[in-house]
Amino acid sequence: DRACNHPHFSADGKTLFFTSGEKATSQLFSLDIASKQVKQLTKGVHNYYSFAVTDNQIIASRASMSHPHELYRVDISSGNGQQLTFVNKEAMSKMKMGEVKERWVKTTDGKDMLVWMIYPPDFDPNKKYPALLYCQGGPQAAVSQFWSSRWNFQMMAANDYIIVAPNRRGLPSFGREWNDQISGDWGGQAMDDYFSAIDDAKTEPYIDENRLGAVGASYGGYSVYWIAGNHNKRFKTFISHCGLFNLESWYGTTEEMFFANQDIGGAYWDKELTAEYEEHSPHKYVGNWDTPILVIHGEKDFRVPIGEGMQAFQAAQLQDIPSRFLYFPEEGHWVGSPQNGVLWQRVFFDWLDRSLKETP
Repeated sequence: DRACNHPHFSADGKTLFFTSGEKATSQLFSLDIASKQVKQLTKGVHNYYSFAVTDNQIIASRASMSHPHELYRVDISSGNGQQLTFVNKEAMSKMKMGEVKERWVKTTDGKDMLVWMIYPPDFDPNKKYPALLYCQGGPQAAVSQFWSSRWNFQMMAANDYIIVAPNRRGLPSFGREWNDQISGDWGGQAMDDYFSAIDDAKTEPYIDENRLGAVGASYGGYSVYWIAGNHNKRFKTFISHCGLFNLESWYGTTEEMFFANQDIGGAYWDKELTAEYEEHSPHKYVGNWDTPILVIHGEKDFRVPIGEGMQAFQAAQLQDIPSRFLYFPEEGHWVGSPQNGVLWQRVFFDWLDRSLKETP
């Protein structure tokens, strides 16, 4: 009931080592070939990534929401990790990280959902903070302990936002059933899971329910567009990066056809799929939009072509909804250039600060 990533054999060929998701973290595992017994080697609030195997130890890259990648030596018998490299030590010594907490929330269908809560450094429970609902992409990609130069929760928290990051339906590391439930139901239970997460979080006295935003990229950007038309005035601002806006035009332009056919079920002209395109496409709800939105897109995005972002921005503009379009002519589905990453961060927080911090 779990995935097997980056498999490596031991020197004698008797053991297979791999990484796999475990409740929104990525850990090291072993499989004994003869007995077929699987053993989880490591535990903790972190992710293990690429690795190499020696006689009795593993050398692996490790990161968390609070620390960028470094190399670790992992003892195979105990699973204990010893840090080997300290490339980021000097920079990290000058930074104060916010606390990352695990929160379990009941979904509308009675399931337990893990939500990561990331708090500002020097968090004061007696203050009122704006909060951001983070919508994950994929859609089958866990909100694990990743470190990013753009979607960095500690960067957001350092700007005095509380981050609410749910592992909604469709994300791996909680079993195959939970993972598969997203396919064919993009605008269904996963959206309810988002609302469950933010509705639960805003019951805390330190979260200002009048200053909530929703942000995300790819399927997360799709989620933002869909929520914008169905949120019942929960949110005061939105940011969508490379999101899918119109499932019909996306199907007709994306280069990732195998995925479109797998997750949506096929073409929009298939009469058996009318409900998937009518009920789950965000553009069907755009007439309900009433909230400021920042749209970000790259010209060379072939997975979610730029027309999706342009349609969303134009729909906002034509309805006199405060909106901005951040355009990267040389970027694709991700922002790879460091300088463009800096611009991304500046525009991201400028938009949030204007929407959620400044007095109207």
